[in-house]
Amino acid sequence: MKRVYFKTFGCRTNQFDTQVMMSKLKDFRLTMSENSADMIVVNSCTVTNGADSSVRAYLNGIKRRRPKVKIILTGCGAYSKGEELLNSKKVFGVIGHSEKESINVALKKSTPFYEIGDLKHIDTTIVDKFIGKSRAFIKIQEGCNFKCSYCIIPSVRGKARSHKESNILTQIEKLSSNGFGEFILTGTNVGSYGRDTNSSMAKLIKKISRIRGVRRIRIGSIEPIQIDSEFKELLNEPFMAKHLHIALQHTSDKMLEVMNRRNRFKSDMKLLEEISSYGYAIGTDYIVGHPQEDDLLWSEAIDRVKNLPLTHIHAFTYSKRDGTASATMSGIVRGDIAKKRYRELIEIISKKNLEFRTKHNSKLEVLLENGRDGIYYGYDQYFNKIEVKSSNDLSGNWLLIENATVQGSKNVALFE
Repeated sequence: MKRVYFKTFGCRTNQFDTQVMMSKLKDFRLTMSENSADMIVVNSCTVTNGADSSVRAYLNGIKRRRPKVKIILTGCGAYSKGEELLNSKKVFGVIGHSEKESINVALKKSTPFYEIGDLKHIDTTIVDKFIGKSRAFIKIQEGCNFKCSYCIIPSVRGKARSHKESNILTQIEKLSSNGFGEFILTGTNVGSYGRDTNSSMAKLIKKISRIRGVRRIRIGSIEPIQIDSEFKELLNEPFMAKHLHIALQHTSDKMLEVMNRRNRFKSDMKLLEEISSYGYAIGTDYIVGHPQEDDLLWSEAIDRVKNLPLTHIHAFTYSKRDGTASATMSGIVRGDIAKKRYRELIEIISKKNLEFRTKHNSKLEVLLENGRDGIYYGYDQYFNKIEVKSSNDLSGNWLLIENATVQGSKNVALFE
């Protein structure tokens, strides 16, 4: 049997999609070694021009090292760059999201192909194992109805649509019976789950929590306006991870307006303070250097950041994305200025994270990943990384760390 290697770029949704494709291999053997593969499936990201560049660099590297290997491109980049990469013979074939469940058929093709499919598809595959992971990502919805000015994703993922509840629950039941205890709910716009099926994410989480073996539920990035009273009722439940990633994107109302965002700082601050009062760590997405972010707006924004109970951040400097409204805006921020602002932001949140970990370094519930040389890594309920040193094999184990030592960007513990 020919061997297939999967290379995944980007978000947790892509990681789930890769697992779907892995589960569909019937006439091929999965390999975790790129060098031994006869075929490589590249699950690409296109959230920024930089993401496209990373995929292209990977493809160029493969072509240099393994000129005869067959490469299939899928993921969001299939829509933005797939045809170009196929025509330039960087890849052998291109498939869209709706075709990934037919990956076994695509891999059998003997002539180059471009099968982009549609953006209305919903997966029906039940993934009963998550290869190479201790935690399981569960995609509960697809697509997004928001129209943020900087974002290309709605045009490559389609409109928001929910996965079938019974399929989600069946999948978690199977994964739980196979030893998984932590589940991360993911999607393009997770908080929109259920809007098209007369349900909600809160209702889904309650049903998931009743499945035998489910120990912890995490949620991917959620919009501030999607956290309603029904969802807040779950915050004290023991199965909820004590961490929420709430996508603010900025703290200047003017910039939020320019970005065509639905949230505003006053309501964001009120929400984050309420969530924090439940003992939660809070992360966010933040774009630095978006067009029209002048010195005055940045000064206002960073002062506001200092007053927010944030502990984690996924920050990045703005990268022009062709085909978006932001790409045509005036008021471009110089790269060196954007990088300086980025470093300022990261430094503030790093200090906040250190303060949080210093206050929350006991009774840490950790699920460990595979270790090496007696060192294991995992994340506690607050989504803080912890390094555990032990002479025992702790791979995939749950540990209760009574007291951890706070060091730099992670906590450290000894377990014998």
